[in-house]
Amino acid sequence: MIRRRWRRCVWLAVVATGGWAAAQPAPAADAPAPEQVPARAADQVAPADAWPLARGGAASTGRSAATLRLPLAEAWHREFPRTAFGAPPVIAGGTIYLGDLDGTFHALALDSGETRWTFTAETAGFPSAAAISIDPELPLVVVGDDAGIVRALDTTTGAVRWTYETGGEISGGPTILTGRNGRSVDEGPTADAEPRVLVGSQDASLTCLRLADGTVVWTHSIADQIRCGPTVVEHGGTPLVLIAGCDGKLHVIDAATGTARAAVPIDGPTGTTPAADAQGRAYFGTEGGGFFAIDVATEAVAWRVSSVPAGQSYRSSAALADDVAIVGSRGRAVEAFARADGTRVWRQPLRGRVDASPVVVGISGDPAPPGGLAALATDAAGTIVVLDAGSGERLWQFDAGSGSSGGAAVAADRMVVATDQGTVWCWESATEATAPP
Repeated sequence: MIRRRWRRCVWLAVVATGGWAAAQPAPAADAPAPEQVPARAADQVAPADAWPLARGGAASTGRSAATLRLPLAEAWHREFPRTAFGAPPVIAGGTIYLGDLDGTFHALALDSGETRWTFTAETAGFPSAAAISIDPELPLVVVGDDAGIVRALDTTTGAVRWTYETGGEISGGPTILTGRNGRSVDEGPTADAEPRVLVGSQDASLTCLRLADGTVVWTHSIADQIRCGPTVVEHGGTPLVLIAGCDGKLHVIDAATGTARAAVPIDGPTGTTPAADAQGRAYFGTEGGGFFAIDVATEAVAWRVSSVPAGQSYRSSAALADDVAIVGSRGRAVEAFARADGTRVWRQPLRGRVDASPVVVGISGDPAPPGGLAALATDAAGTIVVLDAGSGERLWQFDAGSGSSGGAAVAADRMVVATDQGTVWCWESATEATAPP
């Protein structure tokens, strides 16, 4: 089978506006502090034994509760000929789920890489990550393809349970809302709602579906393509969806009803998924080379910084580590910005462009960073690195021989990366016996 190449973005918003919109100025120094937004741990951090969504949890922080022990050791790797992977894996129940660009969706054993089942879409590929339901009553993995079809597959057998068709490619992974983060306004602030799925499409629509059967709950359209994954944050007891669009705006949408709440202008189109913290700020970069922090409560830009070198795009989604936001740059580097004011805390150059999204995990062993946190990052040249989240110092690295535009997933003391040349790599924590004294 001829490998289907990743189709990079054709940014329609640039054509429509004749260029980048003006950058938003940072607020005055005496601007009011953002209103506090209640944090929910399951939304902010992925559990140590699973990576169920493309960015870990519904808040898209790229943060895992897992701790890896250095130095990492290869557990296994597996090559899939004549194909490529363009998205990060997702993991739950000891199984890795990921689709390739030629239309095969794989369920692999985390401990060995052996195939548990496959599903083949005859006329489409899978450019985006899947989302796993960890509800035992709804054992489903949901994935969209480049023909715009969303499928819910049985996690044990791969059988199709339902389908939904959009009018454009699914570029960002779906987000599954549990009863906790997807409750209906009509049910009150403490009631549970049925689980739902949010899916953005290049037809400029965001759709909310019932997880059980794929029935449409609501749809919301913007002025241009949606290429990011939906992020969910709670404000004032109401769950809100954040979409960074190709129309040059961050959209804030009521998760229960699909009603627009706000649209904050940014400096141009983007396909990156916003990372939302517990204080109600969203962090993301754009094609125009701006990296933003936006206050959801005040519906305003908190700060904006420019890429280095100037004009280099951000196609990586940010990960949050304590007081910094960490992101990959097409300027061949991983960068960290202070979440308070946008100060560039560190910048670590790599060999290739960093379109893949970093993941933040706990780190022990040798060397262990003083703060105990690290960022896992991959570049287009095949470099896979573990960086001290506080300083950017390299703690561990590996040359995979081919790049990864999807990035890593972490679960159960293992890190998994799928590459642009069809190889899936799995590393495991060092054991107490093999770790340096």
